[in-house]
Amino acid sequence: TMGRTLPSITQVFLQERQSLARFRRALRREDQRILDELLVASRQHLAAAAYASHLLPFEVMLLSMLLEQHKEVVRLRRELEAVVGAIHAVSHPVRAESPSPPNRYSQRHAGQRCGTNGELPLPDHDSSLQED
Repeated sequence: TMGRTLPSITQVFLQERQSLARFRRALRREDQRILDELLVASRQHLAAAAYASHLLPFEVMLLSMLLEQHKEVVRLRRELEAVVGAIHAVSHPVRAESPSPPNRYSQRHAGQRCGTNGELPLPDHDSSLQED
């Protein structure tokens, strides 16, 4: 009979997951749940995994898990930056009654990110910043 000579990526994924069954059972309940979440995350990239035939199936699963974890780190980092920015805006409100006149340094670095202490970076020794 003619049939599929290679298992589909979904079948390979299920085989890899089954091969982890004893390992999973040996984990604490909380760690089992985390492993299950990682396996679900790796399954989100099955279509792309079909193009990574040079890798072992488990390597593709790990790479997919790592990708999902990094996406979460990036999302959390952006969320944290937004929260820190909001806290900074509340704790350092701009006073409308006495605006300070803009200077060349503040105009030049208007879009630059603040350092860890909320301060703008020190100016470099650029001649355009020196007073006339």
